[in-house]
Amino acid sequence: MVYVTRIENFNAAHKLWNENWDAEKNKEVFGKCANVNYHGHNYELQVTVKGELHPDTGFVMNAKALGEIMKDKVVDVVDHCNLNVDVAFLQGKLTSAENFAIGIWEQLESEIAKHDAILHCVKLIETNRIFVEYYGK
Repeated sequence: MVYVTRIENFNAAHKLWNENWDAEKNKEVFGKCANVNYHGHNYELQVTVKGELHPDTGFVMNAKALGEIMKDKVVDVVDHCNLNVDVAFLQGKLTSAENFAIGIWEQLESEIAKHDAILHCVKLIETNRIFVEYYGK
């Protein structure tokens, strides 16, 4: 089994806010992330696929194709957007890094499978101090 990782970057804004709580509770739990005017991050997205090498190419998956899928299904959808307002796959969810990583997985998994590769990990780096890794269910 060989693992290949592709990295893409994008910027997006969000706010962590639980509608069932008052402003005080949101501020207590989410701190600055509950800013009513939102806040932004410069995200790094690392997507790792795995599989056996194709005998004709020596690839697990063509890295260019992986990049195109990442851009089409995720980067072009979220870049310079408000995650709470503009991104359909996050509607109705708290826009935590954890939920965001799971949503990204759901956008990519079936597209990657069409290339005879297996999605292994979505790693979403929100800041230089926090990241999420999701390996599927």
